[in-house]
Parts: sequence; structure tokens; C-alpha cells
Amino acid sequence: QVQLVESGGGLVQAGGSLRLSCAASGRTFSNYGVGWFRQAPGKEREFVARISWTGGITIYADPVKGRFTISRDNAKNIVDLQMNSLKPEDTAVYYCAAGGPIATWELSQRAPRERSYDYWGQGTQVIVSS
Repeated sequence: QVQLVESGGGLVQAGGSLRLSCAASGRTFSNYGVGWFRQAPGKEREFVARISWTGGITIYADPVKGRFTISRDNAKNIVDLQMNSLKPEDTAVYYCAAGGPIATWELSQRAPRERSYDYWGQGTQVIVSS
């Protein structure tokens, strides 16, 4: 079992930055790939980014490419999501999730799928004002 707790959400003006953190406890966190998802009001939850268990492979959804950066520190059991140049459309509840490894050739297909993840946090709210 892995427990995940997100933090770092808040209210920010458009163009600003926030850094979200996902802290893990329980089973060996470094064995898991970690993804960030988000759910805006009235919309389905969508994939944002994923990082491999080593931290060496990352993948991003098109709307956040070039603006968001995912990173991890396995010694501290933390995965961060640095969000820059925020837009009002980034407003959502952000969730981190942990799942088993995904082969590189399957990453683009499987990383965005919620069923690729076994453990989920409770979410942290991000509001971007215009």
C-alpha cells in the first residue's frame, strides 16, 4: 500500500507559478511511476504528466508542455510538479497517482490512462485568476 498526499495548491494570477508536491509513504515509493492528473469543474479528470521510477523518463500532456515540469526525489519520497506561465484553464483539482512501471514503447498510450495507476491522493486545488 502507498499513501499519497498532495500539497502546494492555491490561488495565483495568470502568468504566475506554483509548485505542487506529492509526498508518499508506505511501500517502496521508488518502485513506482508517478503521474499527475487534474479535474476541472464539470470536466473529466485528465492526464497532466508522468515520471518513471528512476526519474529518467517523463511525458507531458500537450496543454502543459513547455510550462510544467515533473521531477522526483526518491530519497525524500516526493514528486513535484512545477507549474509556470499558468493560465485560467489550468484551474482544477490536481491529483498525484502511483503505478507500476510502463515500458517506454507503451508510455504514450498507457501513461494517460487512470487504470495504469494503483494509488491516488486526495487532490489539491489550483485556481488561476485572469
